[in-house]
Amino acid sequence: MFFYGITDVGKRRTANQDNFIVMRYASDVILAVVCDGMGGANGGNVASSVASTVFRDKMGDVEREHPMFYGMTGDDILASLSSAAKEANRAVHQLAMTDSSLQGMGTTLVGCLVSGEHAYVVNIGDSRLYLTRENEIKQISHDHSYVQYLVDMGKMSLEEAKNSKNKNLITRAVGTERAVESDLFTCDVQAGDMIVLCSDGLTNHVDPQEIGETVSGIKSGDDIQAACESLIASANDRGGLDNITAVILSI
Repeated sequence: MFFYGITDVGKRRTANQDNFIVMRYASDVILAVVCDGMGGANGGNVASSVASTVFRDKMGDVEREHPMFYGMTGDDILASLSSAAKEANRAVHQLAMTDSSLQGMGTTLVGCLVSGEHAYVVNIGDSRLYLTRENEIKQISHDHSYVQYLVDMGKMSLEEAKNSKNKNLITRAVGTERAVESDLFTCDVQAGDMIVLCSDGLTNHVDPQEIGETVSGIKSGDDIQAACESLIASANDRGGLDNITAVILSI
């Protein structure tokens, strides 16, 4: 497996509140997380930085206890991801409560551990994880947003949600409450698959099908870097209204 990621401030914002981390434990074990902060220029950046770092560090503790995750079941890994997300929430919320300038800050979080033939996913908020296989792309994460809630209730179509002025209202975030519930997913992966983690600064401008077409055919490190750069450029060419982050993992 190989990977590449980029975060970009976009065309309208003066500060980048997105953060991402990718780390390799072994040739077939990779951890990735993307966070999109909110709460003012300083607060959003702090929230996403703290959340991604704490999440990574918590999973790092797991790795040291269980080298390369050997002996861990899928349920064990999902429990570890959930615990890491809870610890990230605790850290961001505690910091917001002790520093008046950071009150109200929060962040989305989408993370995954790819181990062998499986990907284990956690998400809070509306940053997304996609899996592409051959010419098809599937969203694995589930948006915690107001418009997604309306779609789930059958009160709004996907097209209406895409064009809604309320599409950026999220219903869950890391750090805004003392406790938050994450969603957990497991999917099988195989050689040739691509995993894309991204903030809504990308998906607000670039459709999933176009994301899939951009990452299809990746064969090398140069290809994966070019695909990331192409996705960022496409979002910026269409307005770049928000910070943009794209991370691609090639299986």
